[in-house]
Amino acid sequence: MTPSSPSLWLDESSSEGVRMVTALVRLRGALQAAVLPLDLDGVEGPRGVRRELVDQLEDYVIPRMTTLEAPMLVVVGGSTGAGKSTLVNSLVGRRVTEPGVLRPTTRSAVLVHHPDDAEWFGQDRLLPDLRRVDAPTNDHGALQLVADDSVPAGIAIIDAPDVDSVEKTNRALAAQLLAAADMWLFVTSAARYADQVPWEHLKQAAARSIAVAIVLDRTAPDAVPTVSTHLARMLASRGLKDSPLFVVHEGEVSDEGLLPAADVADIRGWLDSLARDADARGGVVRQTMEGTVRALTRQLHPVADAVDRQVAAVAELREGAAAAFDASADELVTAAGDGTLLRGDLLARWEEFVGTGELLRTLEDKVGWLRERLVSAVKGKPQQAERVTVAVESALESLVLAHAELAAGRAAQAWAAHPAGEGLLAGEDGARLARPSTELRRACERAVRDWQAEVTELIRAEGADKRTSARFLVYGVQGLSVALMVLSLDNGSTESATLGRRLLEAVFGAPAVEELERRSREALAPRLRALLEAEALRWQEHLDSLGVDPDAAEQLRQATRRVDDVRFGPATRGTDAGD
Repeated sequence: MTPSSPSLWLDESSSEGVRMVTALVRLRGALQAAVLPLDLDGVEGPRGVRRELVDQLEDYVIPRMTTLEAPMLVVVGGSTGAGKSTLVNSLVGRRVTEPGVLRPTTRSAVLVHHPDDAEWFGQDRLLPDLRRVDAPTNDHGALQLVADDSVPAGIAIIDAPDVDSVEKTNRALAAQLLAAADMWLFVTSAARYADQVPWEHLKQAAARSIAVAIVLDRTAPDAVPTVSTHLARMLASRGLKDSPLFVVHEGEVSDEGLLPAADVADIRGWLDSLARDADARGGVVRQTMEGTVRALTRQLHPVADAVDRQVAAVAELREGAAAAFDASADELVTAAGDGTLLRGDLLARWEEFVGTGELLRTLEDKVGWLRERLVSAVKGKPQQAERVTVAVESALESLVLAHAELAAGRAAQAWAAHPAGEGLLAGEDGARLARPSTELRRACERAVRDWQAEVTELIRAEGADKRTSARFLVYGVQGLSVALMVLSLDNGSTESATLGRRLLEAVFGAPAVEELERRSREALAPRLRALLEAEALRWQEHLDSLGVDPDAAEQLRQATRRVDDVRFGPATRGTDAGD
């Protein structure tokens, strides 16, 4: 296990080291921003890689880059029942971590270090998200620190949970600890050495150039030649041929749960020699760091590609929701002006107010008699006019709610047809999204009343220039406003609308009525569209809440290039200087 020549950036005090720390911090930020919330095909792989890389940067790479002189961290990991805790206790010479009688063993990780090295393992150092404790606990978010003089200064040992535990939290913690290790002391047994899960972890170790030592534990003496030979071949075929292989024979443990000192003497001696040789220890740390950064940057491009697919999916989902609400808004504006609403209660209230048949006949007579009739009709019917106003409000509100429901249904269908949309519609949030908001009814009331107030102002402004009596204006504004509202809700195809138009023309003249109708419709349409736009905004905000940044993929690629520029920078600049 000969460390490669150290790179210039593997010196935290050098300018290259400072540049690397800066580049790694930016890379972590870019990775954190590269979220993958949509359940697209194939996203689980990049999600897992992203999560692992963020953890690795936070737990090991960045802290280690700023403290390369810290003790070498040896993580003892391996299969269920391989005897990891017993081995750690035996190496220390006393029980510092509890072996598990029942499986899976659920407890915190235990870090054993020399008392003089305590300063290196504070909360702000390696594995910063693990709370430091000084007593055994079942909290997976804790790291128990144990100081012991038997551990050589310059080395710390972590007892990790089983990598193949049936408990997910155990497996996750084991992976986190192994990712934060400078060296792995990987423990297996004659019965478990060929298991697939441990070898997946060892494959990652080879990819990262991590220093690995293998302990073949609990092995009968007569099985050692066969098993160790086969295990050595497996290691060589997976790029770990230089890994030391130690054998611990199957035997009795003491009442304290310790193996005989002679059984672990080779392992203890090897660790002691590393602790005494600062150059060798530093070489191991730098080898692991260099391999980790190299492997890390190689894994980032698929994550960036996955972010690009997320961005494209969000754009498609946005377009689907927007198209649904745009179509419904167009239909809403059309329905609000084509006479659809002049039926039911609104029609009854309008006819009650104007007395359709009788007043229509009077429109054939002279204007002066009509005015007299109109004053008589309106003066005594303020309540009827108010009922028409309320009926208009109710009819428009029902129309808006119906089209909002239609738009939400269309948007939901568009999302359900998209590979990533079904997940967004699941749960309570999705159910609320797929129906009109609770605020829509009140917003509709305000919008319609604002429009009605504007219509009244149009009538009042137009009537101010007419040579009519003060009495007519006092009693006629409300009634004429109602007539303009009804006319605005109909394109003139019904008798009721014709009546309203003739009534208004008798007072203001045809050109003025045409302008009033245009302005009234133009005042209503944007208000109706704004109501559905507010509903559509809920769908867009739901997508915004996912946090998918259109620039995240490129920022991640740039951050990766910056790290590689520092890694290869010295060699590149040396080549350039010699040209």
